[in-house]
Amino acid sequence: MSATLGTLLHELQPEWKIVAFERLSDVAQESSNPWNNAGTGHAALCELNYMPQQGDAPLDPAKAVSINEQFQQSRQFWSSLVEKGVLDAPSTFINATPHMTFVRGEKDVAYLRNRYEVLKKQPLFAGIEYSEDSRVINTWAPLLMQKRRKGEPFAATRVPAGTDVDFGALTHQLFDHLRKSGVSVRTNHEVKSLKRQKDGTWLLNYRTTVGRTPNQIKAKFVFVGAGGWALKLLQRSGIPEIKGYGVFPIGGQFLKTTNPKIVAQHKAKVYSQASVGAPPMSVPHLDTRVVDGEASLMFGPFATFSPKFLKNGSMLDIVTQVRAHNLWPMLRVAFANPDLITYLISELMKNHRKKVDSLRTFMPTAKDEDWTLINAGQRAQVMKKDAKKGGVLQFGTEVVAAGDGSIAGLLGASPGASTAVPIMLDLLKKCFPGEFPAWEPRLRELIPTFGQKLNADPALAEESTAATAAALGINA
Repeated sequence: MSATLGTLLHELQPEWKIVAFERLSDVAQESSNPWNNAGTGHAALCELNYMPQQGDAPLDPAKAVSINEQFQQSRQFWSSLVEKGVLDAPSTFINATPHMTFVRGEKDVAYLRNRYEVLKKQPLFAGIEYSEDSRVINTWAPLLMQKRRKGEPFAATRVPAGTDVDFGALTHQLFDHLRKSGVSVRTNHEVKSLKRQKDGTWLLNYRTTVGRTPNQIKAKFVFVGAGGWALKLLQRSGIPEIKGYGVFPIGGQFLKTTNPKIVAQHKAKVYSQASVGAPPMSVPHLDTRVVDGEASLMFGPFATFSPKFLKNGSMLDIVTQVRAHNLWPMLRVAFANPDLITYLISELMKNHRKKVDSLRTFMPTAKDEDWTLINAGQRAQVMKKDAKKGGVLQFGTEVVAAGDGSIAGLLGASPGASTAVPIMLDLLKKCFPGEFPAWEPRLRELIPTFGQKLNADPALAEESTAATAAALGINA
C-alpha cells in the first residue's frame, strides 16, 4: 500500500519531497512478503465469500464485480509502470494461473451452479467455465480427482485468466524505483509518535532501530501503511476518527510442497467454502505459487493466534490497543462471534497430520511427508463501533483519515494488495481534494479506464482486459 501511494504521488507531483520509514531492515517483510500471503490476484473469480448466499434471496454479483473492477485498475497501473520501465519484466511479479472453485455436496453444488449462471452474464467474468464432470475437472486440476470417492456430488468453476502475484517482488521494485527517483526510503527507522502542530503539519518522532538514535521530521501529509500497527500509530496521532476502532489479530500457516512431481500436476488456485465460523480470509485453497521463478504448491490457511499485530510485533499489542472508546465495541464483537472462537480453538488443536487430512479433502492422494508447514503473516481484522450491534468485526480493508485529510491510515486485510491502486486513488481524492481534479488527466494516462465502470461496457471490458493481459504477459 505504501509503495503504491508513494509511486502514485511521485508520478503526479514529482517535485514533492517524500520520505518512507520502515522499522525493519528491508521493505515487504510483513504482509507483502510472498510467503506471508496467498499471492492471489483477487478478482472474485474463485472467492465465494465475495458472493455469499443470503437466505433465499437471489445471488447478488455487485461485490464480486466491484472487486474485479478494482483489480483491473491495479493491473492497468502495473502495465503502465512496466511500459515506463518502473517495473521489471512482468514475469518477475505476476504469472497467469487459472482461478478455480471446487465444492462438494448437493447444497454447495447447487450454489456454485447458481453462482456460475449469474456471473457468466457479467462482462468481466466472460470465459468462466462450469462442470460437474470428473473427466473435465481432471483436465483442469488432476490432483482434485485422483482417487476421488465415486458417487460424491462435486462441481468446479474455472477462469483461465486468473493470476498469481508476488506482492513482495512488486513492493521491492516500486520502492527501488522511488529510491532511484530521489525518494528517501529509510529502513531500520521506527516512528514512535505523531503530533499535530498549530500550522496543521505533523511532527513525527522516530528513532533508528539500531542504536536507537532519536530524531524528528515535519510533514504536511502522513500515510500510515504499517499493517497491524497502523491502529497503534493512528491512536497516537489523537485524531477523533480512530475512536471506536480496534483490531483482532489472526495468524496463519500454510502447507507447502516443492516436490516437482506434485507441482507439475497442478496449475491453478482452487478455492472452496469456508468452515463454519471461519473468517472469510480463512477460505481453504490449494494454490500454485511462483516466487523468484520457482513454482510450488500451498494449501491453507490454518488459523493461528498471537497477540501480536505483526509477526515482528509485541506480545502486548492486543492489550495496549484498548481505550475507553473501543472497549465496548471489542467486547460486543467477542460476544457476537462464538463461532469464530470455536473455529480458532479447533484450528490450534490441529497437528501436522490433521492439517494434511484437511488437504486430502482437496487432494485425496496427499501424503504427510510431502508437505511442510510455513508460518504466514498476521492479519489484523477491524473491530469498530456499530449503532445497532455496539460493535462489529469487519473482514475488508478500510481507510481511516482525519477530517482535514492531513493524515490517513489503512486497517484490515482481504482483498488487500490486489486492490491497492483503487484504495490509494480513493485516499488521494479524499486527502487532496484541491489537487485531485488537476491530477485526473495524468491518472487516465496511467490507468486508461480511470473513472469508468468497466463492467458496464462489455466492449471496453473485453478490450481493456485483453490489452492489460498482453502487456503483463498473462494471457491464458
